[in-house]
Amino acid sequence: MRVLLIGANGYIGRFVADRLLADPAVQLTALGRGDDADVRFDLASGSPGALTRFLDAVHPGVVINCAGTTRGGARELTRHNTVAVATVCEALRRSGCGARLVQIGCSSEYGPSQPGSSTAEDAVPRPGGPYGVSKLAATELVLGSGLDAVVLRVFSPAGPGTPAGSPLGRLAEAMRRAMQSGDGELRLGGLGAQRDFVDVRDVARAVHAASLSAAQGVINIGSGRAVRLRDAAATLARVAGYGGALHELDGPPGALRPTIGHPRGESVGHRADGLGHRADAPGHHRVDGMGHHRMDALGHRADPEHVIPVTYPYPDGCGSWQQADVRTARDRLGWRPRINLEESLADIWMEAACRI
Repeated sequence: MRVLLIGANGYIGRFVADRLLADPAVQLTALGRGDDADVRFDLASGSPGALTRFLDAVHPGVVINCAGTTRGGARELTRHNTVAVATVCEALRRSGCGARLVQIGCSSEYGPSQPGSSTAEDAVPRPGGPYGVSKLAATELVLGSGLDAVVLRVFSPAGPGTPAGSPLGRLAEAMRRAMQSGDGELRLGGLGAQRDFVDVRDVARAVHAASLSAAQGVINIGSGRAVRLRDAAATLARVAGYGGALHELDGPPGALRPTIGHPRGESVGHRADGLGHRADAPGHHRVDGMGHHRMDALGHRADPEHVIPVTYPYPDGCGSWQQADVRTARDRLGWRPRINLEESLADIWMEAACRI
């Protein structure tokens, strides 16, 4: 089977490429903007006609589109996430290759959902930001194209290669810096959101399965379980061996929530301050009658504006809760997630730890 992979150098695309290369039945061609692509082509500016000529020459049986961007303003997002997909669809319609299209969508297309609920594919999409709007527009283009096509709506991917600017990436970096400097506490903002994290390697397995299947329409790819970011932070601290305390602001600057964990060697019998720390613990600074201030893990004033923002609000426009209904992936692709969040976080930490 000849497969054309678009966006092979992206976060998800790299793992999809690895998965396909491990299949001896697959002949893979990578198309993208980078120098290491087999063929250089910019979907956002290239013409459908040029892509059609390439498709007719290569004649793939499957086209997988992992390309796109999560950053930028509405114009940039539309160009890379919507116009690019329009180019792919038009080229496939014009081409004689008859290739199947596997498009990578995202859970941001759904927007906010009711806490405690699982979002199924028939939910009415209400994206909460320009990124989700641009991806939903791409999905509608694919579904209305008349092509043999499937859209995989990926929830919150995690694992090796997690972008440093993502919430989990920023969390790992904050913990790395604290461990490197020997700080015994971390003050983190924006841990209240609950998301359905799915390992990027499981996403690659789903893409591979979708390329071999006859399934069409939209299929959710997630773990089927929402996890609060503060629980992910506690798990990351455990796998990293960070014995300090994690203090949390549950949103924009305001009152601190209770401590997650305790500093090494601290017993519950010690006199504690208002944050649950030993008031006499070395290295902890608190406001006293002389006007001295508590300091945070980076040596700054520990006022709310100096809290390390994991992120607030969560950047996908989906509010406080998202959880996938993944029964369709099980029934139509024979796919289930295999890698749990603790393993994904351990791999995120391994990459962060290499920078210590």
